[in-house]
Amino acid sequence: MKALGVGLIGTGYMGKCHALAWNNVSAIFGDVERPRLVHLAEANADLAQARAREFGFARATADWRDLLADPEVDVISVTTPNQFHADMAIAALEAGKHVWCEKPMAPAFADAERMLNAAFSAGRIAIMGYNYIQNPVIRHIRTLLDEGAIGTVNHVRVEMDEDFMADPEALFYWKSEASAGYGALDDFAVHPLSLLWCLFGHVEAVIADLSKPYPDRPTRDGGRRAVENHDTASVLMRLPGNVSGVLMASRAAWGRKGRIALQIYGSKGSILFDQERMNEFQIYRTDGRATEQGYATVLTAPHHKPYDRFIPAPGHGLGFNDLKVIECRELIAAVAGMSFHAIDFAQGLRIEKTVHAMARSFRDRRWVEIAA
Repeated sequence: MKALGVGLIGTGYMGKCHALAWNNVSAIFGDVERPRLVHLAEANADLAQARAREFGFARATADWRDLLADPEVDVISVTTPNQFHADMAIAALEAGKHVWCEKPMAPAFADAERMLNAAFSAGRIAIMGYNYIQNPVIRHIRTLLDEGAIGTVNHVRVEMDEDFMADPEALFYWKSEASAGYGALDDFAVHPLSLLWCLFGHVEAVIADLSKPYPDRPTRDGGRRAVENHDTASVLMRLPGNVSGVLMASRAAWGRKGRIALQIYGSKGSILFDQERMNEFQIYRTDGRATEQGYATVLTAPHHKPYDRFIPAPGHGLGFNDLKVIECRELIAAVAGMSFHAIDFAQGLRIEKTVHAMARSFRDRRWVEIAA
């Protein structure tokens, strides 16, 4: 595969995660040319230069638009706050670049639609940063479901909880602004929705309740500012095949660090997974002896692809950044015209449609049907 020239917009947590993936993807997978780290953009020129040295990029700029005009840049990673995704991704696509954009697509659904239209018009690859679907455990769970390992699925529960906004006296910052979106739904619950999409397909109907654990937060100047979106969400869902579902999300759950708890119940067993223990899952089958029935814990191993690309021995475990390397490999495959496993803008828009349906359900206090 051709060595891609990479541009990176944003150098925070996710920007560094993308940089690590671009740096490591060739060494891990061996079947792709090492990407050329061409141009990095950050709002502050000094910071941009520092990050370019740290991440290994050849050039740095304080104006992200410089990446659009750089002929050596083939693909741009967009890792900025949510409200900037649409303008940056659309501009990159119109400049003929492929795009790897962090989730969610955009706070406004119309902007997400514009992003998809830009990808279609440009004829370029555009994928979203939903790296949890790349976990070898999640891929194997999909195989088990396809094989009917737990029979016909009838109920699914998924929870996502973290405590980075659990402290009521934590300073107000951009994630609590209305311009950033609905809060827990689109900043957060889109991750479990990506798992549901990959495992079960389109969510057909929802009814949601949102809440604000803390109505305001302190500001740096000593005042207080009203929280403008919701940090928790509780949703009932209908999935294809008459499967009932529950989604719960909280950014203010003390003690939870990176939890995506997935419970899948079928006619012949069940499957449990928790992202805080991302290298294992549990399966219960009814086809054993009644006296020995119980959950079996399965540790990831080389036969759970592509775990073998990282580690030759079972039970040692992958991490969050490793999933990003896998996602990077899928993007490179997509650019090369090969089959790939990732959430593209078309699928991403369906997730956005689900999020906006949940918000509309909360506003109108009713079930909302979601067109496929």
